[in-house]
Amino acid sequence: MSQTYYLRASASAQRLNKAVGWLARHGISLMGSAELSVRGRTSGRTQRIPVNPHTHEGVQYLVSARGHSQWVRNMRAAGGGELRVGRRTRTFTAVEIADDERRAGILRSYLERWGWEVNQYFRGVTAKSTDAELLAACPDHPVFRITFAD
Repeated sequence: MSQTYYLRASASAQRLNKAVGWLARHGISLMGSAELSVRGRTSGRTQRIPVNPHTHEGVQYLVSARGHSQWVRNMRAAGGGELRVGRRTRTFTAVEIADDERRAGILRSYLERWGWEVNQYFRGVTAKSTDAELLAACPDHPVFRITFAD
């Protein structure tokens, strides 16, 4: 699998993202979703996108189901951002997790929780996949450990 894997959102997925982001901005979280704000690495403008923050073994993560997307590249440059649901905005720092056994465990638990929504982006890998299959998928799905400032 390639380091440059990225699956662009379809037009319907883009519309759904806008709706989920709008809901999060207005205080309605769908099953734990939030709106991510991260500073653009070249424009400096804030990019907003809905995400599914994920807790694994008591630690918070952001997983990119679609691969090395713009928010991932911006997060690498910015080193953090904000998660928002309604009026509550939480600032965080982010550290990308290496492609190792621990990351495969994070992906498995993420797919257990969010697979119904994101399995299509994992090219056949699911929560029931073998450890080897999950490890092979790791390079295509960046994971960030996030630590809140508050």
